Amino acid sequence: MADESRFRAIIDFFDAVGLFDVVLPFILVFTIVFAILEKTKVLGTEEISGKHYTRKNLNAMVAFVMAFLVIASSRLVEIITTVSSQIFILLLLSVLFLLLVGSFYQDAEGGYLKGGWKTFFMGLMFLGIVFIFLGAIENDDGDTMLDVFWDWAKGSGDETTIVGSVVLLIVLILAIMYMVKDPNHTVEKKEKK
Repeated sequence: MADESRFRAIIDFFDAVGLFDVVLPFILVFTIVFAILEKTKVLGTEEISGKHYTRKNLNAMVAFVMAFLVIASSRLVEIITTVSSQIFILLLLSVLFLLLVGSFYQDAEGGYLKGGWKTFFMGLMFLGIVFIFLGAIENDDGDTMLDVFWDWAKGSGDETTIVGSVVLLIVLILAIMYMVKDPNHTVEKKEKK
């Protein structure tokens, strides 16, 4: 216990009393169901002094019962915990991507980088986040998903074949983008300026 911080001990205590597998999933389900019932007005409205109000007491009771039914099933709680944690990771990655992309903009119109360079660096930042994310996830053997992906890619051929395949794929994508690009659209942009 001496090695462990006091905050870790508090988190362990919360885990032991069921905060993470009972209380928090209950609050999450209750909040989402209540918000949906309030927004959709499925249980109707009541008129008070000429104004229509949702039936908060009915909405709260239905949300309360549904939240209890969900936490009664340990499998549903496990699914909710897994999904919500993965959604948070996705949200975090999107915020980090927006931070990185925002570093290429300035307050004035146009930004620091113009045209293709901005798109290139945005793509580079996106790939960087994907690689960082894959490098952070480990499987049971201790290998990261990036290691697993690289081993899988190397298993299909030697390294020169992989590099050649990637280069060919990039060239094909750029060629298709060039062929599909509408030349009239760029002319209209220049005329508007």
